[in-house]
Amino acid sequence: MKFLWKAMCAAAMLGASIFSAHAEEKTITLGTMTWEDLTPITGITKKVLEDSGYTVKVVPFTEWGIAYAALTKGDIQLLASQIDYAAQDYWDKNKNRLEKISPVSHGLYQAIAVPNYVTIDSIDQLNENADKFGGKIVGIEPGSGLMRDADSAVKAYDLKLQLLEGSTAAMTAALKSAVDRNEWVAVTVWEPSWMMQKYPLKFLKDPKGVFPPPQGYYWVGKKGFSADNPHAREVVASVYVPLKDITAINGAVSDGKTMDDAVADWVASNADLIKRWENIKSE
Repeated sequence: MKFLWKAMCAAAMLGASIFSAHAEEKTITLGTMTWEDLTPITGITKKVLEDSGYTVKVVPFTEWGIAYAALTKGDIQLLASQIDYAAQDYWDKNKNRLEKISPVSHGLYQAIAVPNYVTIDSIDQLNENADKFGGKIVGIEPGSGLMRDADSAVKAYDLKLQLLEGSTAAMTAALKSAVDRNEWVAVTVWEPSWMMQKYPLKFLKDPKGVFPPPQGYYWVGKKGFSADNPHAREVVASVYVPLKDITAINGAVSDGKTMDDAVADWVASNADLIKRWENIKSE
């Protein structure tokens, strides 16, 4: 009788396990910031998930706050984010309702940069050359981690230059115009960026350590995602994209390719690696 009871319990547990595996949701919704470092990560992960049998929806965002709100509400299931510094405030505010899935890249650095021909090398030299820079530092979108850090730098170094809010496109146009004329310009920029490849740029030294060190990228999800989607979690955790590859993808986009085509080319040239990522079987 005892043996029969144990056998029944074992069968019940096996049945529950099989049911759980079959019950895993086959549609995954990824959130992505519409920025050149995060879009390739999302595109590559989407491809790997699709090849592993999932239907993938991608929802774009332009502000961290809105993206994290969508994640905590469950409107999206996963979001690629730099949680150590760039989006740390949003992660800290919501982390009790979220979970870190896996690292997906590393090396993001963002700060104030100038063309190589500019004869200063440190942020604390900006004030004495403010006129040469037109009294301004050309920034990007308000609300980004880079602009938050740049604003902190303006205060920490008591800079007399105005930090201009705007857009990445406007900053890029100002940079190109200045370089074409061999003029001095200070911009907020980041690595990985095709701009660091195309233009002769150097990051200004930061002796006060205002800008954070190179940062990691992580997939983060709504709490419970890994338990509810164990196979999808393993697929996502297999993906890792080196920073130089992200930069190369964006370089291809800046040369005229669409992001989808640039990601597809990267996937094709890394077919063997992709196959190893996808070689994960459902339990």
